[in-house]
Amino acid sequence: MDFLNDPLKVTAEWLEGIFGAWGMNAAFAHVLVVFLGVLLLLVLLMVVDIFLVWMERKVVSRFQDRIGPNRVGPYGLIQPFADIIKLVIKEDITPNGADRALYNLAPILSMMAVLMVWAVVPIAPVILGTDLNVGVLFLIAAGAIGTLSIIMAGWGSNNKFALIGGFRQVAVMVAFEVPMLTMLLIPTIFAGSMNMNAMIQAQDKIWYFVISPLGALIFLIAVIAELGRAPFDLAEGESELVAGFNTEYSGMKFGMFYAGELLHAMTFGGIWAILFFGGYRFFGLEQVSPFLAAAIFLAKALIGYWIIMWVKYTMVRIRIDQMLAFNWIFLTPLSFVLLMVTALMNALLRGTPSWVYGIGMFFSNVILAWLALEIARSVSRKEREKIEGAKPLAEAHH
Repeated sequence: MDFLNDPLKVTAEWLEGIFGAWGMNAAFAHVLVVFLGVLLLLVLLMVVDIFLVWMERKVVSRFQDRIGPNRVGPYGLIQPFADIIKLVIKEDITPNGADRALYNLAPILSMMAVLMVWAVVPIAPVILGTDLNVGVLFLIAAGAIGTLSIIMAGWGSNNKFALIGGFRQVAVMVAFEVPMLTMLLIPTIFAGSMNMNAMIQAQDKIWYFVISPLGALIFLIAVIAELGRAPFDLAEGESELVAGFNTEYSGMKFGMFYAGELLHAMTFGGIWAILFFGGYRFFGLEQVSPFLAAAIFLAKALIGYWIIMWVKYTMVRIRIDQMLAFNWIFLTPLSFVLLMVTALMNALLRGTPSWVYGIGMFFSNVILAWLALEIARSVSRKEREKIEGAKPLAEAHH
């Protein structure tokens, strides 16, 4: 029963006992056990990533009314392994004039940025890597490595299309990081802590999505842009940028970028679940078993991942000027105002019954969203009238 209640602790003590019986130093044995734990997590994430490749291809085939992988293995389940073999045996090419260090390091950093995030992700009450008091800050720092990898890939490739694609993607990522990081502060206000496990435990009565639906929506939009997925996939553009920053990559180097993108999407789905949907909590079922809690968290992360896929395969790509204008003129000011309103309402409603607190927070979000949409509608109407009024003048002039 001890293993079922705390599998990581029991397994670690068992392994340390074995290594100690072999005459290994206690400190070294502890370090080795931690290393094996990290290695196990990486292997599991890679297995999940392989499953995500299959799932994404199946889902997009349903969305776009076509046949997904169905030949290699039952329901095409072994197709991802065939793809991996294909990528491994493909020729590894480095372009002439490329900065070899930056070019080869970029895909590794891209994958590493995603894997590092899982160091602070609470999968279950007793299944987590490091219980940092500043877990949110760690997420921000780890995300910066992904931005660095993209600009390294674009610059190191010695290709103008890759360079422009890298610049465009970094511009988008830096822009949308502002509202995304601002929305990270809302669960911090509610929980009174930057610790991600504390945020989950604080959602015992009500999920933060209920009291801050606008915050959850802004975070999701910023996450999709951060991932570079449609309608914000401006790193790619068949008519002007080919494949963007990874144009010159082939074989497993391209595979690492692709695998990192899929795993990043699921990781953000899990973070979204932690911040706004209670993480591994679900009506007390997380107390039955850590494995059940982990299954609940994984299910919520996959739902978030499915929503991200839904948006990607439903909407069309927009222009970069429209995207950046949407962020800097609308989304970023809205996120700052929402943060201030949330902090003010939290101060005013502190100490009130939970139902009063929840209703007050919810309606403050609804009212703010309505005001933002009305302002946006008014501004767009004036712009449209200005453009339509300028057309007759231009036609008369000609």
